[in-house]
Amino acid sequence: MNAPVKIETTLKDWETDQEVRWCPGCGDYAILKAVQRTLPQLGADPKNTVFISGIGCSSRFPYYVESYGFHTIHGRAPAFATGAKLANPDLDVWLVTGDGDGLSIGGNHLMHVLRRNVNMQIMLFNNEIYGLTKGQASPTSREGTKSPSTPIGSYDHPARPAAFALGSGARFIGRGFDVSKNLPDVLKAAHAHKGAAFIEIFQNCIVYNKDVFNDFAAPKGAEDQQLWLEDGKPMLFAKDTKGIALNRETLSLEVVDVTDGDWEAAGVIVHDVKNRSVAHMLIEMPFGPFPMALGVLYDDPRPTFEDAVIAERKKASEGKEANLAKLLGKGQTWTVDGTAQDPV
Repeated sequence: MNAPVKIETTLKDWETDQEVRWCPGCGDYAILKAVQRTLPQLGADPKNTVFISGIGCSSRFPYYVESYGFHTIHGRAPAFATGAKLANPDLDVWLVTGDGDGLSIGGNHLMHVLRRNVNMQIMLFNNEIYGLTKGQASPTSREGTKSPSTPIGSYDHPARPAAFALGSGARFIGRGFDVSKNLPDVLKAAHAHKGAAFIEIFQNCIVYNKDVFNDFAAPKGAEDQQLWLEDGKPMLFAKDTKGIALNRETLSLEVVDVTDGDWEAAGVIVHDVKNRSVAHMLIEMPFGPFPMALGVLYDDPRPTFEDAVIAERKKASEGKEANLAKLLGKGQTWTVDGTAQDPV
């Protein structure tokens, strides 16, 4: 949750005069439009909004949003974003990163902004490849991925961004994909959360990893493989003919059939965004036997880092006079006289 003062804007107010330079068909275009359409609905103020990015295709984002922006260095965007938030806690900070920028060289920085719970929205574009540097395997590339750096096929076990975020102490985890009509709803929920809100966005790299997410994120025809989660609603998918149940003997999730809409009889569980244990199981569900869990997986706020810093500063300054000259003159001092022509 950020700036309380809301203003009226339109999509045009958030578009810049910069040429959008992504490959034709790149999923980043759809994400950009989703964000630009969402910001007016949030009542966001361009003068109070800042987009901060690292290095990568996704990190061109600040050029294309009519707000303050900072295109920083590889993997270090979380450090810059933390500094901006501490310097001006009223700023509405959006951090934009990718699976390479955020989970390789930037993994350490991303972990700390999450565990500290700095109040910002973190969008990680996951295309499972290094797109900007010509298609090498990234930390999220699945096993067997053939690329210039893994010509025979990657043998690395891929990182799971949402699992990384949960393990780092994130209190909000959302998922969406580039062309989804539901992505703005995930962005709105992230913005409403007070603290570090992490959103993994599956993004189609049209050149180096085309259609890798088509099984669940194709523009049409993959709806039955999507589990869109809503707080307080049963976990149903495939046109409500299937659902997710909890096997209480094995303490694991399983897919069940739903007959005549009677999800309760089928044992389908109701989504509770504050249940961290179930959120972990949803994140770890293997795709194929299970659908892809999308929407808000976890949302359980706690006090933010900047609130703690502000409170500490206030306590430390209580009863003290803000006098720089007095501070500099405190203790043992020296007075130096003389000039270059008449040295001391």
